[in-house]
Amino acid sequence: MILFTLFFSEVTVAEFHRKIKEAFEVFDHESNDTVDVREIGTIIRSLGCCPSEGELHDLIAEVEEEEPTGYIRFEKFLPVMTKVLLERRYRPIPEDVLLRAFEVLDTAKRGYLTREELVKLMTEEEGAVQSGRCLRLEAGTPQASGTGLHASGSPQDAKMVCILV
Repeated sequence: MILFTLFFSEVTVAEFHRKIKEAFEVFDHESNDTVDVREIGTIIRSLGCCPSEGELHDLIAEVEEEEPTGYIRFEKFLPVMTKVLLERRYRPIPEDVLLRAFEVLDTAKRGYLTREELVKLMTEEEGAVQSGRCLRLEAGTPQASGTGLHASGSPQDAKMVCILV
């Protein structure tokens, strides 16, 4: 049993390392194992983690150089992000909870929100989010379209929604 657990852990860690490297490389424009610190949130979210802004700042502080340069090195990011993934920190909101929240917002019970309704909800209502904030929507939860947000979808329809106001 212990041998199986060790093997499973090694496979899991290797898979996490591969995923972290792939996500990091997308933003390593100079191919020098560094990324702009402003991209770290996007990288972390692309790995399925949804930290709050405060938690994101804490993670950045953990991987930054003692004298911040504006760039994060892969060798510092990898162990921190591996630990985050192994500990399953910053999990996204469960799909059923997100769907229920969507249904509350869809007061007309149409199964979708228009772009205008989304903009109003995200900018004018109590708890409005910052301009340009992204929301990742997975299959089975509300999905994005060019005109609004719909409550049904399939895996190929899953996408990132960025509300730019």
